[in-house]
Parts: sequence; C-alpha cells; structure tokens
Amino acid sequence: MTKRVMVVEDNDLNRKLFCDVLKANGFDVDPVADGGEVLAVARKVMPDLIIMDIQLPGISGVDLIAAAKRDSALKDIPVLAVTAFAAKGDEDRIRSAGAAGYLAKPVSIMPFMNAVKELLPA
Repeated sequence: MTKRVMVVEDNDLNRKLFCDVLKANGFDVDPVADGGEVLAVARKVMPDLIIMDIQLPGISGVDLIAAAKRDSALKDIPVLAVTAFAAKGDEDRIRSAGAAGYLAKPVSIMPFMNAVKELLPA
C-alpha cells in the first residue's frame, strides 16, 4: 500500500519541491500551506508521515507538533520537522515537542528522502 505524506510548508517553491520529490519516489502527498488547517487535514487524511515547516505565518510548527502529539487520533504519526532557523537548542526544543526527525534548510534531496524513509519503514 502506498504511504501517504502530508507536507506542511507555507513557501510555494519548497512545498512544490517536497511534493514533487515525494511523488517521484512513489508516495501519495497532501500539501498544506496554511498552518491553521494542519490538524483538521491530518485528521481527515490520516497520513503515515507529516513533514512540518517550523516557521509558519501566525502559528508555530512546534506548537502544531505538540498539538498533534496530544491528539489521540494523530499522536502516533511521525513528524519530520524542517526549519530554516537552525539555532543552538532548536533541534532539542523541536524534538521535545514530539518531532521524530529534524532537517535544517536548505534541504538536499538525498538527506530529505533518507529522513523520510527512516521514519516510514517499508
């Protein structure tokens, strides 16, 4: 069965790149640009993985990860956090919120796909 990945990214180019790479690797993809829709869309599509941008307009990706981990329907879905702001302590803070993986932007294709495959064993 094909794995479903939800891509939460407000930047159109990054979202398209992530989605295109995932589709080329055989994944079904649900793109989400608006952080306010993340939890509702996740409950609706029940993805196997959520790729979460941390810097979203009006809402923190860290808060969304924590909210998903508190949600009984979503808590077991792994989250791969992707952020342009990779300051000291950020990875610990993001992982503490519940992220299973962490990548700093700019993201290269191979490390990105390796992180996805690590969180989605076949």
